[in-house]
Amino acid sequence: MTSLGKAARRAATELAMTTGEQRNSALAAAAGALRKNAATIIEANARDMEAARGKDLSTALLDRLMLDADRVEAMAAGLETIIGLHDPVGRVLEEWERPNGLRIQRVAVPLGVIGIIYESRPNVTADAAALCIKSGNAVILRGGSESFYSSHAIYDCLRSGLAAAGLVGEAVQMVPTTDRAAVGFLLSSMAEWVDVVVPRGGKNLIRRVQEEARVPVIGHLEGICHVYLHNAADQDMARDVVLNAKMRRTGICGAAETILVDRAAASTLLPGVCAALHAAGCEIRGDDDVRSAFPQALEATEEDWSTEYLDAVISIRVVDDMDAAVGHIRRYGSGHTESIVTNDKAAAEAFFRAVDSSIVLHNASTQFADGGEFGMGAEIGIATGRVHARGPVGADQLTSYKYVVRGDGQVRPS
Repeated sequence: MTSLGKAARRAATELAMTTGEQRNSALAAAAGALRKNAATIIEANARDMEAARGKDLSTALLDRLMLDADRVEAMAAGLETIIGLHDPVGRVLEEWERPNGLRIQRVAVPLGVIGIIYESRPNVTADAAALCIKSGNAVILRGGSESFYSSHAIYDCLRSGLAAAGLVGEAVQMVPTTDRAAVGFLLSSMAEWVDVVVPRGGKNLIRRVQEEARVPVIGHLEGICHVYLHNAADQDMARDVVLNAKMRRTGICGAAETILVDRAAASTLLPGVCAALHAAGCEIRGDDDVRSAFPQALEATEEDWSTEYLDAVISIRVVDDMDAAVGHIRRYGSGHTESIVTNDKAAAEAFFRAVDSSIVLHNASTQFADGGEFGMGAEIGIATGRVHARGPVGADQLTSYKYVVRGDGQVRPS
């Protein structure tokens, strides 16, 4: 692990000096290598799948792990999408001139060395490494044990892309062991070489990273996302947004887990919303008002309001007004994503001001909480912290900045 860290620091210094064209060339070559070696990647994935079935993993986890020709092609296409993004390094974020003639610019620079710890999805290997290359960062990847062979086959393609472009291979490295002690060492003993850690996975992984890391962490613990149905919500829109926010994909962090409904509109909104969810196979847990309007609903407990189900289960509460809805979100939310459905634009703006989650939406599904949907290309994850990055973490968010000051002989007066 120490050798990985030292090599990554050297590589980060070299990569920061490259041009956007050079980094894009490496990504293009890596995309070509993925296509050329698709059969090898799928064969490696078959080994992972066989081992995973022996561990009695859920159908959802097996689906995340599985690779086929279409998914390998999607990885290659994802790298080409990242190539098409603007170069995040060297952007002039702001500039001004002082009365003494000094010309000051704030310029985007790479973060340095990024450690990325993730679980069963082998495609994260390609996405995360590509975003780091694009943004001029060296990366140390630590994939899950379930995807060990798949991730290493993808990693080989990324390294061949760097070599083809004449870039330092150690810009992308992968922890070569499944030993959990390697994760602990990365988090606690590599601050000299690793500038930031990004976890991508379940609650237990992210909690461990946040508790043990001795370097900054970009990530989120839970996605307890809310949809608030304001009293000026359109009935059809409310039903459609809620149904999509919960049921499009129940296992992602942007899936809605709680619906809040204004009391003034509960009698008109609840029946349609609950019926649509129930028909789609979603279990509804509600307060007394919800159960009165929809008897099939189960009783919600206090624990339900702070639960990330990641399944076809949702909790619904009737609230007195927007203040009560915001109060609920502040108490139980995780700072991830919240949506308001209303035809009252002033109410939507008030909701935007009052809710301090990383993503807030008006008349749209919470499942748009995604870097690709934001036009940012791939993403490493969603950040809910208040320092550095918030929301989808793409190439731009993997940069910091420095000040560049140009003068013509100015000296500061005594």
